[in-house]
Amino acid sequence: MTAEIGWSFLRSRRWLGYFALFVIFAVACVLLGNWQFERRAEARAEINRLDANYAATAVPIDEIVTDPAKFDEDRMKWHPVELRGEYIGETYLARNRPGEGRVGSDLIQAFKLDDGRVFFIDRGWVPVDGNQAVPKDLPRGPEGEIEVQARLRASEPSIAGRSSTGHTVASIDVPELVELAGVTGEVYSASYGQLISENPSAKTGTLPPKPERDEGPHLSYALQWYVFILIALIGVGYAARQEYRTLNADGETVRRQDERSARRKQRRGPSDADEEDAMLDA
Repeated sequence: MTAEIGWSFLRSRRWLGYFALFVIFAVACVLLGNWQFERRAEARAEINRLDANYAATAVPIDEIVTDPAKFDEDRMKWHPVELRGEYIGETYLARNRPGEGRVGSDLIQAFKLDDGRVFFIDRGWVPVDGNQAVPKDLPRGPEGEIEVQARLRASEPSIAGRSSTGHTVASIDVPELVELAGVTGEVYSASYGQLISENPSAKTGTLPPKPERDEGPHLSYALQWYVFILIALIGVGYAARQEYRTLNADGETVRRQDERSARRKQRRGPSDADEEDAMLDA
């Protein structure tokens, strides 16, 4: 019976279905694991930008942003720039920004450089959420010509389903801010700046701290998905082994009984019937 069944049950439709499910599960785990590796690579790239640019010496903005309509993440993000000119127009609030343990908004104001170009600056966080009326005493940039240092950031994408309301915006989308503020002339449309300092200084919102150099748990998550494949493979193997033992149990029992019977006969010697059979054969 063992020879007839053996492992042939693995070719059954049921077990072929199990194998197909395992392959689908393994492919899904590989895709999820690779996705975590990609997230880790993005986090490490951001750490490299911080290390290379955050503490760099501030340079005039036109030295690093040669095309106002383009933004090079690796070369520009977090890099300090110097600007000279004056703040213009109203202050806008970029709502739904975390800070100081709650949700608030970032102060956004246009800055007109001496060469006539316009650059938007994030002047810090204030505890005003998007549901509140915009306070009249919001911090504004100092009047007159000043010198500003800011860190470059890329213009944020617009958020689907969310629009500007009065002086609040859903994201720091520079083209939208240009339209709201009615700014004319050439604009740094692909970037804005996070304020570092102003001279002369004025009241600002809470300026952000340096981001943490943390790549997150992506590596451990990625490895976990591959461990899940190994666990599933062991489980399939164990289930197959158990079914093999169950299906082949009767044959194994008969074989063991035959072996025990032969050993008993050897110990007792030939029976009377065996001797009669031998005499007839002779």
